[in-house]
Amino acid sequence: MRFDGPGSDNFEDRTGGGGGLNLGGGLGMILSLVASRFGIVGILVLLLGYCALNSLGGGGILGGGGGSTGKSTLPAEQSSFLRQVLGSTEQVWGQIFQQAGSQYRPTTLVAYTNYDQSGCGAAQAAMGPFYCPTDQQIYIDPVFFEELSRRFGAPGDFAQAYVIAHEVGHHIQNLEGTLDKAQSAQARVGKAEGNQVQVGIELQADCYAGVWAARSGALEAGDIEEGMRAAEAIGDDMLTKGQVSPDNFTHGTSAQRMNALRTGLQSGQPSACNFAR
Repeated sequence: MRFDGPGSDNFEDRTGGGGGLNLGGGLGMILSLVASRFGIVGILVLLLGYCALNSLGGGGILGGGGGSTGKSTLPAEQSSFLRQVLGSTEQVWGQIFQQAGSQYRPTTLVAYTNYDQSGCGAAQAAMGPFYCPTDQQIYIDPVFFEELSRRFGAPGDFAQAYVIAHEVGHHIQNLEGTLDKAQSAQARVGKAEGNQVQVGIELQADCYAGVWAARSGALEAGDIEEGMRAAEAIGDDMLTKGQVSPDNFTHGTSAQRMNALRTGLQSGQPSACNFAR
């Protein structure tokens, strides 16, 4: 990808400020929070959430220890990239909102190490990137990008930008009132139907990420292929490897996610992203 300018000022670098966290009796509360709050708003909550749940036999990855250095551990190049991606989303969505006769209110991107505190409760790296509608901020441990590349076979700068743009998509949904409507709809139906509502929310955020990319002017050769590999890698069917039934899918299959991203890329129009119910 190719960006011009210094990027967004709506970025907080809290890396280096977290160590191990001993959740103790609060573990159930954290898992409940992931299920009830972050279920409809995180592109990869399910992805690394499975990793977390599979590690809870003992202390696992949630064991205590460690301290805070108070110093940023985020390389300058990565910090610049995150700022530039966020700044590009602000420019694109600012124009879209202006054309619709309204004003875009940007989100803030928070980079942290291991754990942090969000307006929705504790932020854990094992949750993956997520958007908190309460404080309207995006939270991510940048180490996630290494996992995306190494473990899930989705390297590249556009794969990373797609993750951020997806979470910005949830911010758009929050501004539009779509998240509130989805939560209300989920409260009225059973689990399987509620999961389908959730899938629609995630697919719309994928499509919004495609709309941003199409309008950003930052795409280079090979970027779209990177994004499609990432969308394929994080489909529910790929992540669960047949161990979970489709009724329990919460983010969409690989084919659905690729189609949603492609729809946004090809149309460049938010109106084409009519996946949410």
